Amino acid sequence: MSMSWTGKIGWGLVIALLAIALLAPHVAPHDIREQDLTARLQPPSRAHPMGRDEFGRDVLSRLLYGARVSLRVGLTVVAICASVGTIIGALAGYYGGWTDRIISGFLFNTLLAFPGILLALAMIAFLGPSVSNLILALSIIGWVSYARLIRGQVLKVKELDFVHAARAMGASDARILLRHILPNVVQPLIVQATLGVAGAVLAEASLSFLGLGVQEPMPSWGKMLDSGRAYLTTAPHLVIFPGLAIAVTVLAFNFAGDGLNEWLNPQRPRSIPIHPRKGGMR
Repeated sequence: MSMSWTGKIGWGLVIALLAIALLAPHVAPHDIREQDLTARLQPPSRAHPMGRDEFGRDVLSRLLYGARVSLRVGLTVVAICASVGTIIGALAGYYGGWTDRIISGFLFNTLLAFPGILLALAMIAFLGPSVSNLILALSIIGWVSYARLIRGQVLKVKELDFVHAARAMGASDARILLRHILPNVVQPLIVQATLGVAGAVLAEASLSFLGLGVQEPMPSWGKMLDSGRAYLTTAPHLVIFPGLAIAVTVLAFNFAGDGLNEWLNPQRPRSIPIHPRKGGMR
């Protein structure tokens, strides 16, 4: 089964965003720190297609560099959360018993009792705003959703015949987990990770907008939104372009995740048909 057209568009946009992030120093038309106060708040022009900000800096160049920050945070957070969640979830699902009760019954519920964004706000306020602290704050609770997903998949797969056969042949627990169970539960993890990047990018933008993320002079889409809101009526381009960048990035990863899910699960029904009652509505 081929991937849906929305999935193809999503993956095309994801590849383009990754290329922009990697090549930003080479494709940015201007120095992101170059200021010209005589041209501050200049609207889009041929020389500056997205205009200038309140310090006369080129918005397009800063937007390109902002992609590096957003994707770095998003991909790193997802990599940490998926790795930690896979290990903890696999142990809980495989061993069960008191191990599962402590991990899923106590640890998961305790962490999920705290709103993720509020916990991240508290951590960054305590540790100080920086990219590394932002990644740590978003990862400290983000791994729980991956752990719950892996735990549920391991609970199903460990009861299959090939796992029982491997155990009967004397295979160790580590070998069973690594060679027989995890390869069969990684598919939903990949889809979850793709969708998780979109959430991490949005969370980074939200925290940077509140002043608790990336700090100047490093550009960030959320920080650009925060700086531009004071000039919303006089220079709306300072808000429009970073907002569009965040929206397109989140939409791209959501489309990519949905398309990947459809491609990896061709038997999954896309929708539930609703048939009207015979004779019409009453």
